[in-house]
Amino acid sequence: MSGSKPLTVVVVDDSLTTRALIAAALKRDLRVKVVGTAGTPFEARDLIVRLNPDVLTLDYEMPSMNGLQFLEKIMRLRPMPVVMVSGRLSSHQGLVEQALRMGAAEWYSKMALGSGEDPFAGLGDAIVRAATTKEQPAVSAGGSLGARVLAATKTGAVVGIGASTGGVEALTDVLEHFPKDCPATVIVQHMPKQFSESFARRLDRIVKPDVRLAEEGDVLRPGLVYVASGGERHLRIRGGARPGEYVCQLVTAPPVNGHRPSVDELFYSLAATVGKNAVGVILTGMECDGAQGLLAMRNAGACTIGQDRASSVIYGMPRAAFELGAVDTQLPLSAIGPAILNLCERRSLETYP
Repeated sequence: MSGSKPLTVVVVDDSLTTRALIAAALKRDLRVKVVGTAGTPFEARDLIVRLNPDVLTLDYEMPSMNGLQFLEKIMRLRPMPVVMVSGRLSSHQGLVEQALRMGAAEWYSKMALGSGEDPFAGLGDAIVRAATTKEQPAVSAGGSLGARVLAATKTGAVVGIGASTGGVEALTDVLEHFPKDCPATVIVQHMPKQFSESFARRLDRIVKPDVRLAEEGDVLRPGLVYVASGGERHLRIRGGARPGEYVCQLVTAPPVNGHRPSVDELFYSLAATVGKNAVGVILTGMECDGAQGLLAMRNAGACTIGQDRASSVIYGMPRAAFELGAVDTQLPLSAIGPAILNLCERRSLETYP
């Protein structure tokens, strides 16, 4: 945004300390400018009318009216980009999904102060993304997220997910949010070869999309989830015979980071082949496999998500990726499935006429 005016932001949070921390964090970001702060929805309403900000950051916990209730009023009376900022994401099942359905453009999970991480690092990125998201009609809280990714299936969006220890249940949680016509999804889960097929069959029984082991030459298609078989070969994605077509490639090569298949190998290939049309996700697991590859994806323009510390069985792979700067947004496990769908929808709005 070099050379352009900074985005004006109103910060809404019932905590004076949190408002000050957010304002201080955003003051270091030249892309945004905090023009007002509010501790209640009523103060926020007056500031919106008076200041006409580009973006609103909105807390969930507030007196007299919670953030979702205020969000509903904003989207009905004065639609604008809203970033939900909440400390309840890790404990409130479905909060992110509901906020997105009601029209929120982005979400941001409050960092635990004292954890050694800069509080609200990355919030500026979320604000900029929210401001550049094309306006879309809010849908009712009872609507289906499946309908929101129909356009994404026409743009060749690809989701890549890597996981290790604790990943079997984590992947199940993520995929249970996916509709039958989900964007093409490719998974590397560290496990021995003899368990890969039963794992894929189990997922196929309990989630809406079709799940299968990836085979050489498989063309990635919407509604299909491809799981890398453990033990012998890496899974990479290469370009197909037609523009926008992507194909599974099984490669015999030494282990990477001690693993075969390696999450890094998958992510590097997605960065090189799919680029900004990809979404990369790193879930619970030991050590660092996937961190460098996720960084390559982010540098190629892909959106990236890391599982947060509180919901990870082992906060190893997600931590390595976060500390490397590979993660756009850290989220609790319960929020990752809806977040993936929202990102794919946003990619479709940017690329599909």
